[in-house]
Amino acid sequence: MNKTQNYSKVIVTGCAGFIGSNLTDSLLSRGIEVVGIDNFSTGRREFLKSALGNQKFSMHELDLQEAERLPTIFEDADFVFHLAANADVRNGASRPRRDLEQNTLVTHNVLEAMRLSGVTRIGFSSTGSIYGESTISPTPEDAPFPVQTSLYGASKLACEGLIQAYCETFEMQSWIFRFVSILGPRYSHGHVFDFYKQLEEHPDYLTVLGNGHQRKSYLHVSDCIRAIYIAIEKADERVNIFNLGVDGTCEVRDSVNWICKELEIEPRIDYGTDSRGWIGDNPLIHLAIDKIGALGWKPENSIKEGIESTVEYLSKNEWLLL
Repeated sequence: MNKTQNYSKVIVTGCAGFIGSNLTDSLLSRGIEVVGIDNFSTGRREFLKSALGNQKFSMHELDLQEAERLPTIFEDADFVFHLAANADVRNGASRPRRDLEQNTLVTHNVLEAMRLSGVTRIGFSSTGSIYGESTISPTPEDAPFPVQTSLYGASKLACEGLIQAYCETFEMQSWIFRFVSILGPRYSHGHVFDFYKQLEEHPDYLTVLGNGHQRKSYLHVSDCIRAIYIAIEKADERVNIFNLGVDGTCEVRDSVNWICKELEIEPRIDYGTDSRGWIGDNPLIHLAIDKIGALGWKPENSIKEGIESTVEYLSKNEWLLL
């Protein structure tokens, strides 16, 4: 895309994570200088193997809660992709302050560093979880917000509010992406990963949290990154908000069947009885994607193809299970 290709220096927070490392490699392939930031709490150094061999990549091993160093790192940057976050929705109730610290407060630190260093553009990884248990499906970007159902979703919604306020107050510009779950190469968190790991340890049975009728939507990471580029290229409001997903859902039971078929096993499957696997697990996630679609984007991978390619990747990279 022309706009991003005109950027000379881009910051990627969470650059060693699943989406962050894929985005980093993509930006470098476009000849853009990338400054990566990661504390490696969940990110993997192995994901940066290609980037670290590129002269246009530099790495700062840094916790974004250490705000004092950020303005110097951000100097002369054209854009910040802020992807670093705690994404552990399931265990939010056991560590309720973590989402506040690692999502909301860290986002404030990033915005302050941008203000102090004169960077005016930010792309932010939000989540479809901010819609809670929406009564509208597929859920559009302008849907009324219901009661928040997870500390993770609430913290991301607070991040969105901060970003919008900084844009209005300090004449910044933002692209906020509300993701469904993302799949594909370097995927290392979520139910497909959890199921695969269980089945590697004991291929004769699988335990599923919830009754398996939860309806989910998944997007391949390559489709996600294409959508991000298109949105930045074609949307030019002060605050630009986009759902990123696919036009459809699957039941958790469907994904279990696809995973087992890929692995060529027939385990006993023990489902729970509740419609939720844990507190904050929304029984239905289906985002409307008409807005990003109107810019000429559509996903190239179906949910089933995304799950199958993820299982294939995990089978070739079982070091991720350790």
